[in-house]
Amino acid sequence: MSKQISRKTAAARREKRSKYVQAGSLICFFVLWQLIAFANIQNEWFNPNFLPSPLDVIQSAVEYAQAGTLLAHIGISLYRLLVGFVIGTVISVIIGSLMCLFRTVNNILSPIVNLFGPIPVMAFLPMFLIWFGIGESSKITLIAYTTVIAMLPYVTEGIRNTDPLLVRSSVSLGASNIQVFTHVLFRSALPNIFVGMKACLGLAFSSLVVAEMMGASTGLGFIIVDAKNWFRLDDMFMSAIIIGLLYTLFYGVLTLLERLLFPWKRSGMNAAVES
Repeated sequence: MSKQISRKTAAARREKRSKYVQAGSLICFFVLWQLIAFANIQNEWFNPNFLPSPLDVIQSAVEYAQAGTLLAHIGISLYRLLVGFVIGTVISVIIGSLMCLFRTVNNILSPIVNLFGPIPVMAFLPMFLIWFGIGESSKITLIAYTTVIAMLPYVTEGIRNTDPLLVRSSVSLGASNIQVFTHVLFRSALPNIFVGMKACLGLAFSSLVVAEMMGASTGLGFIIVDAKNWFRLDDMFMSAIIIGLLYTLFYGVLTLLERLLFPWKRSGMNAAVES
């Protein structure tokens, strides 16, 4: 018992030490960035406007906040991302389930997914703008499309890797087809679906920025393209850093939900490390 407690204590210390190292890494990065920008101003290696310092970026954020536009840009970007990502996740789960349950559906959709999967998202944006206009529909559709294409393999793999013994046992106990899917197949695939959501989150953010850089007058991606026209690199860095912080926040939320829903994954990893 005492040995098990000591292992948990050691694991907690390692996790705490890892957080300190991660925080220290970020602090060192920004300090080094500030020093390089300051040295560039003093020595004039190249145009200082091309490398704003972290303090310049913070000043840019303060100016946007004082003008009352920063939260508006962040809010509209979050709205587009959340709606598109949620719609894409739901559609990918539905399509992936149908592909796994019905061979005909799989034979019809697999070639189409394999055909469109490797095509960059940027190639579809002009088409979506023509089809859905320059409003919110084209941007949300692009994010949803990106999420569906990227998440389908995780959904289908999670369902197909379900232990056949669980399926046979549920059928033998009198479970209906719907009950087998909801209580066995879907629950078995949930961990893999969460892995897919975390893996596809970065792609959803990328498609958000791409969508907002064309046919938009608000959003974090719009700030980047607008700042490019006026050589405001401090605004560009500010928007890029906010996007990175939002991604980190969303990734952390998904990780927290994953730990709450599937604690056995974390405990299994800890046991493997300790052994």
